[in-house]
Amino acid sequence: MIKTSLKRWAMAPAICMALLAGVPDAGAQNLFAPVAKVNERVITAFERDQRARMLMLFRSPGDPQEEALKSLIDERLQLAEARRLGITVKPEEITEGMTEFAGRANLSSEDFLKALAQEGVEAESFRDFVAAGVAWRQVVRAKYAGRANITEAEVDRAIKREGTQPGVRVLLNEIILPANTPAAAATAERRAAEIAAITTLPAFARAARNYSASPSRNVGGRIDWMPIGNLPPAVAARILTLSPGQVTQPIAVPNAIALFQLRAIEETTASTPETLEVDYAAFYIPGGRSEAGLAEAARLRAEIDTCDDLYGIAKGLPAGTLERSTVPAAQVPGDVALELAKLDENEVSTALTQAGGRTQVFLMLCDRRPAKGEAAEVDRTTVRTQLINQRLASYASAHLAELRANATITYQ
Repeated sequence: MIKTSLKRWAMAPAICMALLAGVPDAGAQNLFAPVAKVNERVITAFERDQRARMLMLFRSPGDPQEEALKSLIDERLQLAEARRLGITVKPEEITEGMTEFAGRANLSSEDFLKALAQEGVEAESFRDFVAAGVAWRQVVRAKYAGRANITEAEVDRAIKREGTQPGVRVLLNEIILPANTPAAAATAERRAAEIAAITTLPAFARAARNYSASPSRNVGGRIDWMPIGNLPPAVAARILTLSPGQVTQPIAVPNAIALFQLRAIEETTASTPETLEVDYAAFYIPGGRSEAGLAEAARLRAEIDTCDDLYGIAKGLPAGTLERSTVPAAQVPGDVALELAKLDENEVSTALTQAGGRTQVFLMLCDRRPAKGEAAEVDRTTVRTQLINQRLASYASAHLAELRANATITYQ
């Protein structure tokens, strides 16, 4: 139960960034030997080993040893700056910080420490980590709190943006297994179970090239960065539980089974509205993915610029050749939603077919916007606090970079 709670907690990007660390140096002969010096303050192999074990527990991305050392070097600089400013962290502040940290995993401090101990992380190592974070927050407040003033106009601009929550974007690989006949569905189910157990990027890429029906199979299933809000809500929820390299359980969509592998996840400065509606058009071309059908799709793509241009193309054609829909994202059919997630406004996908492959779907995203009537009353105090925290984070990052540039750092 403890490990399960910690695993869920580790999926949050902000927490993963707080736990950057590295794997143990199993070949070290003396764990208390120095591995680096920061302005003559030593970092030992033992400290790197302890931070490494945290990373192993939380599956943090990046090269483990490099990230561990970077994190510890930054903490040395942060603590030195706190001493220079006369800032001392009180024991009760450290205890409060440890309790808050453990609470993010829905655990008490005692249970959190037990979970860490099971992975070889000592309580004192965790305490030191928290103490450094508390000290640095006090440094930032002392130096910059007076400069992080937010005007009413800035609050107004933030409220006018689409939502007030920080955006998240993801880098994914995909495999779409065809399941448009009973035999194909049975094969897809067996194959999907095997793919869901994959834990490496190369293995997933090989499976995509061998089995996926999506055009992305030619590049190992790779999809470009996309806002998490573009994805169907049910799929987005599954993606957010993954660590890099992990694969979703099979997701049933019309005539197919989809699987996604997370390559990377990051917060962005762009905000994401909580509820989206999607405006899209589907133009149906006879012949499916035959040479004639693909040629007609290519002709359409060359002739139109926006969804409205499709009305002229459809004039005089049978009713139902063109369908245009504006619906909440959660109501878009699964296969269509997954294709729309990859598109920007007025981009086209020809990956889908209907009627057993006899009809090519020329799918075009017209617009993606906050759903009408979904705007909630905004707490201006909350928005102001978010803006202040963003500004302080920017100041803190710049100050740490300056400390790093002026430091004497040597590696053993």
